[in-house]
Amino acid sequence: MTDVKENVPGKDPGDAESRPCKPESSGPTQEDKSSLRDHPSRSFGCTSYLLSVTGLRNTVSDVSKLSSEVGMNRDFRVEEKVLPPGSLEGRIRETMHDAFWEHLKERLSATPPDFSWALELLKEIKEILLSLLLPRQNRLRSEIEEALDMGLLKQEAEHGSLNVPHLSKYILNMMTLLCAPVRDEAVQKLENISDPVRLLRGIFQVLSLMKMDMVNYTIQSLQPQLQEHSIQFERAKFQDLLNKQPGLLDHTTRWLTRAATELSAPLPSGPGPDAADASSSACSSPSEAASSPEPLSPTMVLSQGFLNLLLWDPEDDEFPETLLTDRARLQELEAQLRQLTILASVLLVSSSFSGSVLFGSPQFVDKLKRVTKALLEEFKSRPEEEAMLTMSEQVAQEIHQSLKNMGLAALSSDNTGSLIGQLQDVARKENCVRSVIDQRIYLFLKCCLVLGVQRSLLDLPGGLTLIEAELAELGQKFVSLTHHNQQVFGPYYTEILKGLLPPAQVLETEVASL
Repeated sequence: MTDVKENVPGKDPGDAESRPCKPESSGPTQEDKSSLRDHPSRSFGCTSYLLSVTGLRNTVSDVSKLSSEVGMNRDFRVEEKVLPPGSLEGRIRETMHDAFWEHLKERLSATPPDFSWALELLKEIKEILLSLLLPRQNRLRSEIEEALDMGLLKQEAEHGSLNVPHLSKYILNMMTLLCAPVRDEAVQKLENISDPVRLLRGIFQVLSLMKMDMVNYTIQSLQPQLQEHSIQFERAKFQDLLNKQPGLLDHTTRWLTRAATELSAPLPSGPGPDAADASSSACSSPSEAASSPEPLSPTMVLSQGFLNLLLWDPEDDEFPETLLTDRARLQELEAQLRQLTILASVLLVSSSFSGSVLFGSPQFVDKLKRVTKALLEEFKSRPEEEAMLTMSEQVAQEIHQSLKNMGLAALSSDNTGSLIGQLQDVARKENCVRSVIDQRIYLFLKCCLVLGVQRSLLDLPGGLTLIEAELAELGQKFVSLTHHNQQVFGPYYTEILKGLLPPAQVLETEVASL
């Protein structure tokens, strides 16, 4: 019944058993990890347990989605669904909740009181409290079982002596003992509520958040096991499908063949950005291309294949079968890459009109980036050229005003018109600045696959330094996705590449060990 969502760092729920004070550290102890291995999540399978606590259905789609998320994202967290303010679904849910709690109030205020609904709520609260305990917390388990003995409470209700305020007080004390430090304030606020119905409603809201805390704590504690389980689970599911459909890897084979063919083609020669920024076979740094072609390797072919996915034609139905579950994520990365290309292009063009003094101010650069990012959101709902005109005018105004504020010469009307015109032209994919930035971001991503994100950030090409933080985020997402995919489907890629590359090269770099 909760209406709230909040990301919370984990806290060791097991500390309540041994001592009342709660540590600030969020890391689980070795004893906690050992206990969690005996938790229901181990007995019934990690994925099945997470499905139960997240409310997802046990379908192939939901299981695959959850499995991939846990496997790819070390910071994966379960979050409660928050409906947009004023949404129809939100209003309906709030109305139903209000009606429920109002009806409970009427039942408790009747003569004699009707405790039937209250008993059901207390039973649910008891189950939640027990679910927050680790297996070793036997003393607390026995205490909760005794204090919330449903048989005894039912007898008290039948005699009209059920003390709901007293039970609520006990529940609050137990919540104080079990909650993460970040929940202390919310629990303390509940202690000031005297109305029993409002108090029960608040208890349910905070308990729901505590359940999310426990789920995320469990995920973090079992991350290595969950990742390994995810890899084995996804591979087994795919193998089952492959057994029924022998041609299931046809599109994947064509995808890798295309990547190998592109790498075998001669690099463009002559002046121009295509020659300067052509994708290198190997990366010594993001701003350096290989001077001479190297023999193809599985790593190079896969890297080129993954990069091609960011340029995939939406009309092309021959998407690799091994990446179908990741297609939505890849489309999100493609959209993020496109926005970064425009952002970097806008900053590069703007810097040529603003001078080094203005762009030497971190505060101005941060402000211009915030303004540009906000305006980029309009690209989702408006034609790109129309949205670009609005952005160009706003950016020109920000530059003009900032120059005046710093006591520098403001832009002339001619320079302002020229700046707006050049920024508008960035909307065209053929724009030379946009083309160069686009190529350099792709080269950066390729180097991320070969060298890793941190090493690739050490030597960024010109035009990308102002978006370093955004590139790091994009690169990490891309590397995490491709790494997990290789771990799951590496054996299949190795078999395909055996038919595309000389045997010695395939054996030298097994895809499964990437």
